[in-house]
Amino acid sequence: MPETFCHGDSFATLCQRFGDRIAIEDAGGTITYRALGERAAALGFALGEKGIAPGEPVASFVRNGIPAVWTSIGIVMSGAAEVALNPGLADADLRHCIALAGLRHIVTTRAQAPRFERMGAQVHAIESIGTATFGTGSFPHVRLDDWARIGFTSGTTGPPKGIVTSQAGRFAANLLQRAAMPHKPGPDSRLLLMTPFSHGAGLLTYAYLDLGGAVTLLDGVDTDAVLGILERGEADEMFAPPTVLAKIVAAAKGRSLSGLKTIYCGTATLSPTLYARARAIFGPVIRVTYGKTEVVNPITVLEPPETDAWYAEGGADADACVGWPAPGVEVVIRSDDGRRAACGEVGEILLRAHQMMAGTITADGGYAALPPDAFHETGDLGYLDERGRLHLVGRSANMIKTGGYKVAPEEVERPLAAALGGGEIVAFGLPSEYWGEVIVAVAENPPPGWEDRLSGTIAAMTGYKRPRALIALDELPRNAMLKVSHKAVRERVLAQYALLDGPHPKLVAR
Repeated sequence: MPETFCHGDSFATLCQRFGDRIAIEDAGGTITYRALGERAAALGFALGEKGIAPGEPVASFVRNGIPAVWTSIGIVMSGAAEVALNPGLADADLRHCIALAGLRHIVTTRAQAPRFERMGAQVHAIESIGTATFGTGSFPHVRLDDWARIGFTSGTTGPPKGIVTSQAGRFAANLLQRAAMPHKPGPDSRLLLMTPFSHGAGLLTYAYLDLGGAVTLLDGVDTDAVLGILERGEADEMFAPPTVLAKIVAAAKGRSLSGLKTIYCGTATLSPTLYARARAIFGPVIRVTYGKTEVVNPITVLEPPETDAWYAEGGADADACVGWPAPGVEVVIRSDDGRRAACGEVGEILLRAHQMMAGTITADGGYAALPPDAFHETGDLGYLDERGRLHLVGRSANMIKTGGYKVAPEEVERPLAAALGGGEIVAFGLPSEYWGEVIVAVAENPPPGWEDRLSGTIAAMTGYKRPRALIALDELPRNAMLKVSHKAVRERVLAQYALLDGPHPKLVAR
């Protein structure tokens, strides 16, 4: 088996094959495969002239749009390790990521250049990159064990960690992403994306381009633009994680939009209430997957008919089933005492796959390779049912220990959110000498009288799972990937309230 391959050759073939076909559309226009390749090649050559070696980290910091795509492809073709920085990151997080990955080169806009120059990086302004002709043999080969990508965890439980994927891992991820797509893209296929290209949207873009489809890339969730595209039938598939899907569903206001073949949904659990509301608008087209920075999506897959059957079976009590392992993915549940968990028993999810990370960049800038044949310990809790499907329960770091029992936040959040007819609710524990931890539930911008609406649901819950305090916030803190951070919610509540401990605890305003 060859030990090297060339990304430049692969994209040269795509340009030859699909040359004048539209590849990407954004708010400013469209670009063909050939023109996309010529812009990417110019950047790849420019990076090569700087002496950047295969596997050396090079970052991009570009908002969603055509330049984000050719910037990514150019870095990949050069042989560098791509570090796609989320444009939503604040300076403190950017400095952390730059230091962690040892970044010296950043591709961004002229407007952003001073920001990164102050951090000691050399900036390559996208406005200065022209076009270049290229073909097979124009770019270097890379080794399978070279670094291909450095991603960062979402940071919901601590500072983001640097996750290294090898060229072999990236290649396997691309193959699995294409192989697992429910509909093979063709010349008339169009995928609608609005989440940061630096995250899951980039993976789907590469899959579509490899198969000759086109991608519409919006810079954020503009619900008017999204609904216009869907009403005009200008998209066949769409990626919308639950936070995004909720915004689109709310804006649709009961309309029927039945033209989509697939809505890709992941990054967070999909509540039964949101599923029902989305199904009424789009039909049974939602595809659920499980993915992580450490093991590239898809890890598990629940295709639209399977998703529809699951939510019909479970109704309002349906938990977060994310389906069966994708080909080549091993899922093991480890119990608290270290043994392999029985069917239906909750434990930590362990993963092993060809597309998993090669290792982790440590806090001191070192590198810890994942041992051969090792499993990735996800920190996620879940169980496998009798049919082999994976169900997510929560994060081990977020587990609440109250009255001698362990409670996953999801066990509190899901029934409360269902009782309110949707919306975001976060549950966490506060230290208590009397209880160990006191459960607090925080709702995002709930409707008037929401506490009364929840009273019956809370009364029906197992005693130790009942929240002892209900708090409303206008907006829950989210990270750059739009995930709600339990830690940040907890800190915000503690800044505004103090706990009066005892057998009947309560929160009082500071």
